[in-house]
Amino acid sequence: MARDIAALVKQLSLEEKTRLCGGEDFWHLRTVERLGIPQVMVSDGPHGLRKQKDTPDHLGHNDSIKAVCFPAACATASSFDKDLLFSMGEKLGEECQAENVSVLLGPAINIKRSPLCGRNFEYISEDPYLAGKSAAALIKGIQSKNVGTSLKHFAANNQEFFRTTVDTIVDERTLREIYLTGFEIAVKEAQPWTVMCSYNRINGLHASENPWLLTQVLRDEWGFEGFVVSDWYAVNDRVAGLKAGLDLEMPYSGGHNDKALLEAVKNGTLAESVLDTAVTRILTKVFAYVDNHKPAQFDRDKDHEQTAAVEKESAVLLKNEAQALPLQKEQRIAFIGAFAEKPRFQGGGSSHINAHKVTSALAAAKAQGIPVQYAYGFSATEDKEDPAALEYAVKVAQEAEAAVIFAGLPDIIESEGYDRETMRLPACQNTLISAVAAVQPNTIVVLHNGSPVEMPWINQVRSVLELYLGGQALGEATLSLLFGQTNPSGKLAETFPLRLEDTPSYGNFPGNGRSVQYTEGIFVGYRYYDYRKMPVLFPFGHGLSYTTFSYSNLKLDKSALKDTETLTVTVDITNTGKRAGKEIVQLYLEDKTGAALRPIRELKGFEKLSLTPGETKTATFTLDKRSFAWYHTGLGDWYAASGAYDIVIGASSRDLRLRAAVQLTATVPPPFRVDWNTTMDALLKDPRTKEKALKDISERYFNMNADLQGITALGAAAIWLERGYLESPLRNLYMTRGVPYEDVARLIDEFNALLEN
Repeated sequence: MARDIAALVKQLSLEEKTRLCGGEDFWHLRTVERLGIPQVMVSDGPHGLRKQKDTPDHLGHNDSIKAVCFPAACATASSFDKDLLFSMGEKLGEECQAENVSVLLGPAINIKRSPLCGRNFEYISEDPYLAGKSAAALIKGIQSKNVGTSLKHFAANNQEFFRTTVDTIVDERTLREIYLTGFEIAVKEAQPWTVMCSYNRINGLHASENPWLLTQVLRDEWGFEGFVVSDWYAVNDRVAGLKAGLDLEMPYSGGHNDKALLEAVKNGTLAESVLDTAVTRILTKVFAYVDNHKPAQFDRDKDHEQTAAVEKESAVLLKNEAQALPLQKEQRIAFIGAFAEKPRFQGGGSSHINAHKVTSALAAAKAQGIPVQYAYGFSATEDKEDPAALEYAVKVAQEAEAAVIFAGLPDIIESEGYDRETMRLPACQNTLISAVAAVQPNTIVVLHNGSPVEMPWINQVRSVLELYLGGQALGEATLSLLFGQTNPSGKLAETFPLRLEDTPSYGNFPGNGRSVQYTEGIFVGYRYYDYRKMPVLFPFGHGLSYTTFSYSNLKLDKSALKDTETLTVTVDITNTGKRAGKEIVQLYLEDKTGAALRPIRELKGFEKLSLTPGETKTATFTLDKRSFAWYHTGLGDWYAASGAYDIVIGASSRDLRLRAAVQLTATVPPPFRVDWNTTMDALLKDPRTKEKALKDISERYFNMNADLQGITALGAAAIWLERGYLESPLRNLYMTRGVPYEDVARLIDEFNALLEN
C-alpha cells in the first residue's frame, strides 16, 4: 500500500522526530507506536548475515545467529562477474527477509590504497570502476528482495590505524577519480537504501558533518534518494551532522544527541524543516521494507552450495608451470599445512559470520574418496616453527607425486581494527614452502588471505592458486579447482607487488595518527605500477586457465566522435584449448592527448565469457564521455580533451592483446584565461587562441612568418621550443623583446575576448 509519509511526519511531535533520527539500541531503529511506526532491525554484512541475538558489538567479538558465510569481497571481486554477484545478493536478501532484517550493512567499497589495510579483505578493488560495478550488482540483487543495503564507508576510509579520528589529506581530483567514483557508480546504478558515512575526517572536516560530501556530491550531483547513516559511533557533532545531511545516528547515544537536536530546533540554530527531511528519508525506507516484507525460507544447506559456486568463479590461478594443475586422482598427493584441515575462509571484525558449517579441503577429499596424505606442517593461528612437523611435512612431500601446501594469513594478522605490519606470510610458512619445494618439484601453493602477500619462493613452486577468503564451502570449491572439475576463471582485482617498498603509498601509510597524506594522488594500484613501468609479482587483471584463449577482430563503430556521442567496441574471443572455460575480457583506455597528467591506462569495461573448446563469442562495450574523462577542478566537472585515444583490449593490465585509435572532439572547452604568465605553449594548444598567437606574436614580434606559414600548432610549438621561447611567459615580451607594456596588456585583453566568445 502507498504510505503518505509527509502526512505522517506532520503528526509527529518535535521530540518524536529527534528520536527517530537515532537508534533505539545497537541494531534497531526507533518506533512510534501511536502512529504505527514499527521497529526495524539492521545487521552487519556484507557477505553474510551477522544478526546478533545477545550482547551486541560492532567488531565481531560476540556470537551471532548461525548463518551462511559467502566468500568475502576480496574473492568475489576477482570473479569480474556482475550476474554472479547479483545472484549472491538475491540469496543474502532472502536470508535477511527470513530473519526480519531490513538493511544489510554493506557492501564496503573503499579503495585498496595499500595492501596493509586490515580491512582489505572486505573491500573490492584498487580500481574504482570495478568496485562500483561490482557493488552495484550486489546491491541490486539484495534489494530485489525488498531489503535495503548500506553502501560504505563514505569516504576515503582506507586504513584502520586511528580510523576514527585520522584526517585524510587528499586533493579534489584524486578524491573524485579514485575514492568517490566507485560510490558514484553504485549510487547512480543501484540506489542503495542507505549510505554509511565513515569515521575519518577529510581535509579537516569529519565525514559525518561534511555538507559537500553528504549533500552536494551525494544527493545534488548523484541523485541519491535514500538516507545517510553514521558508522557506529562516528558522530562528532550531531547538529552539524544533521545539517550536513547525516540523517540517522547509530547506535543509541544515551540520549545526549536527542537533546542536542531538540535544543537546536528550539533555539533556532537548526531549522525544523531539516529535521523533517531526515525523518522523511528514514521512514520512506522503513515502510519500503515493512510494506513489502514477505515470509522467506532460510535454507542454509542449499545456500551453502551456492557459496561453493561463487568461490569456484572467484579463485585465481596465478601460476601453473608444466601443467602441474589440474591434479589427477590417481596421483599420490600430499596436503600440507593446517589450513587444509581448518581453512581461513573469512576475515575478522564486523563482517565475521557465525557459519553454520565449514568444509575443509581435507574433508572434501575424504568425501570424494580421494586419498591424500596429510601433514600439519605449521600452525594456522600463529607464526611458530615446529621442527618435528616441518621434518614430517618434507618427508610426506618427498614420497608424493605432488605436494599441495595450504598457506595464508592467520586471523591475528588480518582483521578490522588494525592494519598489517608487513606483506609477508608468517616466517614458518615461507620456511616450509621452500623446504618442501626443495624435495618435491611438483609443489602447488594454495593461498588463504585477504590481500596480497610477498612470495619469496615463487620461482621454486610450480603453481599458485589464490583462493582469498572463500566462504564456508571453501573445501568443496578447492577440490573442484585442484582436480579440474572447475576451470579457474578469476582474475586479480588488485596488483600483487613484489615487495611492500614498491607500493605507491609507501612512506605515507598509515600516517602519524593525526593525518595521512595521499601524496600518490591518482596513481593508485596498477595506475602507479604501469605508469612507472615497474615490475610486479602479478598485475591487475591477471589470472590463468586450464585452457587458452585468442583475441581477434577488434572493431570500433566509429573512428571519431564528439564527447556527446557513445562509442561501441566489439572484440572476438575464441577458446583455443581443449577444455571449456571462461575468459574475463578487459577494456582499457589510454589518453594520448597530453592535456593532463593521467595514468598510462585505466579500466573502462570488462565482460566474462563462457566458451566451449573452439567456440567464439563477441564481447561488446559501450563508452561514453565519462569513459574518456578526467576530473577538471577548474571546470568543476569531468572533462574529455580533444585528441587521440587508444582503446586497448587485454587479458590483464600488462597482457594487452589488441588496440585501436579513436579521435574525440570536446564540445565544452576547458577553462582558460590569459594573463601575464601565460606561455606560448598554452596559447598554441588551445584552438581558440592558436591562430592569434601565430599571427600576432610569431609574425609581429618574432618575424617568424616564413617559418610558420601553414604549419600546425604542434609544428609551431616545435620551432618555438627550438628557439627557447615555448615556455616563455607573455610578460617577457616587454621585459626581453622591447614590446611596450600597453601593447602586451592589450594583447592579453584580446586573447581573453576570444575565449569569452
